[in-house]
Amino acid sequence: MIKFLSRLLAVLLTTTALSACTGGESNVEIGNRTGVLHFGNGSEPQGLDPHVVTGVPENKLVRAMFEGLTVKNPWTLEPEPGVAESWDISADGKIYTFHINPEARWSNGDPVTAGDYVWSWNRALHPSMGNQYAYMLYPVVNAEAFSRRETEDFSDVGVKALDDQTLQVTLNAATPYFLQLMDHYSTFAVHPETILKHGAMTDRYTKWTRVGNMVNNGPFNIKEWKLNRRIVVEKSDTYWDKDKVRLNGVVFYPTENIVSEERMFRVGQLHTTGTVPLDKVPAYQAMENTPYVQAPYLGTYFYLINTKRPPLDDVRVRQALSMAIDRVKLNDTVLQKSNFPAYSITPPGTMGYNPPKLFDYDPALARQLLADAGYPDGEGWPDVELIYNTNESHRKLAVALQQMWKDVLNVKITISNQEWKVYLDSVDTMDFDIARRGWIGDYVDPNNFLDLYITDGGNNSTGFGDPRYDEMILKLAPQAKTQEERYRIFYEAETMLMEQMPILPIFTYTSKKLMHPSVRDMPSNLMDSLNLKYVWLDPDWEKDNTQ
Repeated sequence: MIKFLSRLLAVLLTTTALSACTGGESNVEIGNRTGVLHFGNGSEPQGLDPHVVTGVPENKLVRAMFEGLTVKNPWTLEPEPGVAESWDISADGKIYTFHINPEARWSNGDPVTAGDYVWSWNRALHPSMGNQYAYMLYPVVNAEAFSRRETEDFSDVGVKALDDQTLQVTLNAATPYFLQLMDHYSTFAVHPETILKHGAMTDRYTKWTRVGNMVNNGPFNIKEWKLNRRIVVEKSDTYWDKDKVRLNGVVFYPTENIVSEERMFRVGQLHTTGTVPLDKVPAYQAMENTPYVQAPYLGTYFYLINTKRPPLDDVRVRQALSMAIDRVKLNDTVLQKSNFPAYSITPPGTMGYNPPKLFDYDPALARQLLADAGYPDGEGWPDVELIYNTNESHRKLAVALQQMWKDVLNVKITISNQEWKVYLDSVDTMDFDIARRGWIGDYVDPNNFLDLYITDGGNNSTGFGDPRYDEMILKLAPQAKTQEERYRIFYEAETMLMEQMPILPIFTYTSKKLMHPSVRDMPSNLMDSLNLKYVWLDPDWEKDNTQ
């Protein structure tokens, strides 16, 4: 361990005193011996309720403690049995019959039942719940109608408990990715009695998710939550597949400061980080036997535009801002050539689909569009603010774009960082002009990116809405007879979206992390999907690695 850390320090030419790597056992050494993973998890989570949370840090935690009808295999991303031990699909692809595993248990010992899912989907779809991911269940008959209060009778929704262990779901149309949705936390069941013990069905942020109160059904249970310090989970004794779980626990650290996170890794406080500071990427890439792991990632980094606020309510202004961004230069410099320039919301090659490219870096046209909108050479430009959640990489990108907009358009954009929960609230309430955003695929299909911008969609937050766009995404694409026809509809819809420019796409992600060589069976995959059920730590890693 000390040799490994010393090699990192030598390569990175770090001068800081790092006594932790020699003064007794590090977290990593103790963790390897006790089977406890130390995990850098980005920001402090906004909560742990599957029907409330929306972010990547929350996703990692919720999926450690809860399990859906299906789970993602971390190597193939194919759905495999979770709470449902098997399922049947009708010939027309519209009826799914899930057979609940009789061994599936809540952490208090209660059996997980089909009725728990009916109750939980009622909660997830209920407008009073405010679930921003309610649309994940819209493929289900009348789910959207119930969510929008076009019907108030949940029995109209196509989900039925035929008995305690049989759940029948009826869809509006064949949905190729439906099984993938069953691994998304917004479709997870929660324990009804526990929810009601601490409030009403649709109350948000109640005490049910606190240590000592939470009842869950995944491979790990919450043991400790110290705000802004750590969340500790331990292996569950009631999980149906506990014999496959090799970790005894996981410690999740809120590592919003990625410079500190990288330092924590170097001194043995973390087994793995959530990301890597951009300026450290070249040094790690140059290392022999590097702990740096980079892989394709199904996600897009972009900026939301509040299309209800002037001057951003003018499409010419939005287009000018986009065409003033030199994405290639941005990737080659600030991003250390570690991502790919993006010109639309859907990552190219998603299940064979490629989005339109309607614009490029074009300073002359950008200036003309701004002049046409009434701001020649930036004259009369009002105060416009760009917000981002606290993160050094987000700051560097914002500063670079701020300068590009000044150089090309002669406009001033103020930039402001916000703590994660404040930032999420600003985005949710559309209290911003321009806001940093990233979207990571919840399932591998173009629909997962395009359905973000349906009118009043839970994650829209731009003010954009178009009945024709809604019809294409919600009705025409699901009814398409062939993949070619479906993709043609998507292409037309995405063309409409990028002509209106309610977002400024910046780059297609790659996942970047540092991983200690003792970590086993945590493979990279297109969704950076973490399945802790398979992960284990090798205490003899130095013998197994010829380093």
